[in-house]
Amino acid sequence: MLEIANLMVFYENGLAINNLTLRVEAGEIVGLIGSNGAGKSTLMYTISGIILDRKLKEERRGGERITVFGQIRYQEQNIADLKPSLRVKRGIVLCPERRRVFADSSVLDNLKIGSYLRSRAEREETLEYIWGLFPDLAALRRRKAGFLSGGEQQMLALGRALMAKPRLLLLDEPLLGLAPGLQINVIEAVKAIREGGVTVLLAEQYARPILPILDRGYVIESGSITLAGTGRELVENPHVKAAYFGV
Repeated sequence: MLEIANLMVFYENGLAINNLTLRVEAGEIVGLIGSNGAGKSTLMYTISGIILDRKLKEERRGGERITVFGQIRYQEQNIADLKPSLRVKRGIVLCPERRRVFADSSVLDNLKIGSYLRSRAEREETLEYIWGLFPDLAALRRRKAGFLSGGEQQMLALGRALMAKPRLLLLDEPLLGLAPGLQINVIEAVKAIREGGVTVLLAEQYARPILPILDRGYVIESGSITLAGTGRELVENPHVKAAYFGV
């Protein structure tokens, strides 16, 4: 479904992504594991196309120069120059780190924002699916998003991404700032989303909770892939244990 080959991303003269290659097959949950500053978010922005918008804005204001090289192939076509909105139409949807909900808008309005490229019938169908996936959100549909807890905001961010009807869902740090019990809820939701036919690429620094659900995973350090394997192989790898489990 997704193949990235020899990807490089520069911020001015700094190298954020260094000759990175990975693949995601349809129906998989694939993990991207790395610490803060490893390049996870930059990779997510590059796959989703948001990096192109940021590049254009920086050029217009004479700010930081952003340069991208390499191939991003999705469904056997190179999409490296495709606009973010067109990637969404083709099914690539990003759920960004730190939720980024619209605090002054209701839960329902936040969800509707995610469906702006979809038909009314698709929106209503997906809303029913989300209410079933996150029953707590259904009871809070009229509440402003700014008054939700961190876990509820993460459910809302996931739901908003699902409103765009993704084929490939990019999850950037979905466990960030959540208590262990809420992390389990999010992980169970990710498993249910995959069972619903959505392929998932999940970037996380908290490796221990997510490794058991991964079909495959990659460890990223300083913008480069340093390890790859199945979830089980990474759990048993001494480097992963030392770096991410503290053992």
